[in-house]
Amino acid sequence: MDVVDKATETQLKNIQTRTGKSLDELFAFIRETGLAKHGEIRERVKSEFGLGHGDANLLATLYGKAQAPAPGEGQSADPRDSIYSGLKASLRPVHEKVLAAVTEFGPFEIAPKKGYVSLRRKKQFAIVGPGTRGRLEIGLNGRGMETGDRLAAEPPGGMCQYKVHLTDAAEVDDELVDWLRTAYDAAG
Repeated sequence: MDVVDKATETQLKNIQTRTGKSLDELFAFIRETGLAKHGEIRERVKSEFGLGHGDANLLATLYGKAQAPAPGEGQSADPRDSIYSGLKASLRPVHEKVLAAVTEFGPFEIAPKKGYVSLRRKKQFAIVGPGTRGRLEIGLNGRGMETGDRLAAEPPGGMCQYKVHLTDAAEVDDELVDWLRTAYDAAG
């Protein structure tokens, strides 16, 4: 064991002593926060456990390494786990309610992208993912939908013709389901 490894081992023992928690317990705490970014994790453990910057940084680094897939392994089986991590985690129940509504229409494909999922039949009829300002963004493709306060037309040439923003699962109402159904039916 070299000097760096020994120093890290000593630092980890000190972190566990100061917090009164094992490394597994600390990692479980981090996992429960839903945070994924190194800086967010570091700041959270600093505030939660009163750790200094160096200790919190080491903990966040080791947690990130422990969560990374081993070479040859894939990411989580559910891409929504990475899309709805950290501050976006609160939008996942809204996303799930949207998908539950669409599932009632019949078969479709979910094509995961980096920051959203594409819903497809013969062609894409909707995209669902976190948007700005803590909102879930739904892009819709279809014709003849009447725009208003909730449903906004998008400029021509974009990925979707219409857009809706949601902040709460209660907003997955009959009006939204009708728009989703129109887009679903148009995608053949």
